[in-house]
Amino acid sequence: MANINPNRKSFHPAKPLTRNHMPSDFSISLDQYTSNRSVRIPADFGPSQALSGFDPSYKNIVDYIVRITHRIWETDKREVEYIGKTYSEDSRVFDDYGLQLGSKKIISDTHHTTGAFPDIILDAEEVIWAGDDIIGFHTSHLTRIIGTNTGKSRYGDPKEKRISVMVIANCIALENEIFHEHVLYNTSAMLQQLDIDLWEEAERLIKDPPAGWPRSNEVWLDLRNSASPKKPLYLSEPSKDFDPDKFARDIHNNIWNGDLSALQDCYVDNLKFEGTTNRLFEGLNAYKSYVQTIRTAFPDLTLQVDEVYWMGNEHDGWLISARWSAEGTHLGDGIYKKPSNASCQLWGITQWRVSSGVIEAEWQLFNEFDLIMQITKARKKI
Repeated sequence: MANINPNRKSFHPAKPLTRNHMPSDFSISLDQYTSNRSVRIPADFGPSQALSGFDPSYKNIVDYIVRITHRIWETDKREVEYIGKTYSEDSRVFDDYGLQLGSKKIISDTHHTTGAFPDIILDAEEVIWAGDDIIGFHTSHLTRIIGTNTGKSRYGDPKEKRISVMVIANCIALENEIFHEHVLYNTSAMLQQLDIDLWEEAERLIKDPPAGWPRSNEVWLDLRNSASPKKPLYLSEPSKDFDPDKFARDIHNNIWNGDLSALQDCYVDNLKFEGTTNRLFEGLNAYKSYVQTIRTAFPDLTLQVDEVYWMGNEHDGWLISARWSAEGTHLGDGIYKKPSNASCQLWGITQWRVSSGVIEAEWQLFNEFDLIMQITKARKKI
């Protein structure tokens, strides 16, 4: 961050979205872009969209997100340095470990990952977007990272193991630059697939922690509040129709703070779920069991929804992105071993596919490996 060009424009702070920034159809969407997943990068980049200040080769925001990712990570001439053109010099990225500042840090981290996984592929599975080229494009990009660990990494010597892990990156971009991001890499799933014990690795890393860890209270508050509306849209801009904002906030509150009755009312029986640390299941009983393991570990858990945006309509259904955060004390036995009394920070991103007011599928990531590190650090102080 030391040598930022003083003449380069800064877009901070990120401006929150309003209801009229939400796309009312799927004319610009990943399914349309990739012909319902038959191709990854199409020959036709789709309908044009106003992209003031963006590279004119990009047709719309989905095209921008998918192709910059492909260009940086995958092409034969992998262009990691192109990050300098697509991330601002003063970018703020909240990841699993904390706050990373500046495009140079992102370039360094990307070189690290591509060195550890030289055959890496980042395959886009969903892009939920909202906004425009005035307030900023908000994109919730669900990606599958696939690769073989044949290079050294911060986690040790090559393991010669293949990984396939989900990533969700919620970015904000203006004039061809991503300047703000919340991203979860499902680090715990990656480590498990590399046959690395999560608790042993957490104990090692708290002695030599990654950049940004542990996050300060100031960073935690910034993570929760940045890009968030001062008042939820369902209160500031009430709607008589199906309201994705109220829907997302009410369900998260009920599932994580309430009596879980929303499971029966707002989910299909054969719900498909994919989540953190290799969780993959179908059905409400499995979902309820998952929620209860977390709430048992943190009986005083208090969760809030920080931002919601969406695309869709009553006829075609909805894609909804919800970013949330929670605090709780590790007082319960179970998934995180014996109680440590650690005051913990959890944050996550959820994507839903909704039809007729009911959730059909959910993809959710939260900072579980960071959570294990928080608990491990607290135990070392006992």
